[in-house]
Amino acid sequence: MPEMDELQELVIEACRHPPGSPQRQRALTKVIRLTSRKLWWENVAYYEDALQQTWVYFCQNVCEATTGRKYDPTQSSVVTWLSAYLKRRLQDFYIQGREQETRRASVRGMASRSGETGELIDPVDNLAANPDVPPILQDVRDWVEADGSGDLVKTHIKGRPEVNCQALLLRRLPPEASWEEISAEFGLPISTLSSFYQRQCLPRLRKFGESEGYL
Repeated sequence: MPEMDELQELVIEACRHPPGSPQRQRALTKVIRLTSRKLWWENVAYYEDALQQTWVYFCQNVCEATTGRKYDPTQSSVVTWLSAYLKRRLQDFYIQGREQETRRASVRGMASRSGETGELIDPVDNLAANPDVPPILQDVRDWVEADGSGDLVKTHIKGRPEVNCQALLLRRLPPEASWEEISAEFGLPISTLSSFYQRQCLPRLRKFGESEGYL
């Protein structure tokens, strides 16, 4: 398959250059652009978070075994390798969500029995992401922090200018804060924050990625 051959050639080309070099970054960016629409997809709220973790894993392990097993082109194609990893991350998010719901139900039951009222937020500790940020993610971080047009800061939850797309995107970039932590920080429900993030912030991030050739 010509396109698969092209992906393998790009991986080989990327790995000829040292980590962090512009040459490797350009080659990896091309791989991401060619594979992004071929990976496993599920219509779930946490898909983008799982995909983000997948790209981090890709950049860190496609040439060197940094946080996991190095990619082996003799075992699978790039798409198959990444889709398998993405499925595992999606499963992790699913299990984590079920565990959170179980804990919340338990806490609600205890609160009901003791006569307590009010909204309950269950703080769940997420595993911290590796602090070594690949060049592509550093580009994204630089774009978010600069916010040249001011659009990210201006796009905020009604009545809460501090809860804007810049603030949320920075917190969700690796090593990302969990939604529980962000909820506690801003004093807003996770559902409100996540919905705003999905509707307003991710489309802007995707538009930037497309303009830079990452998607």
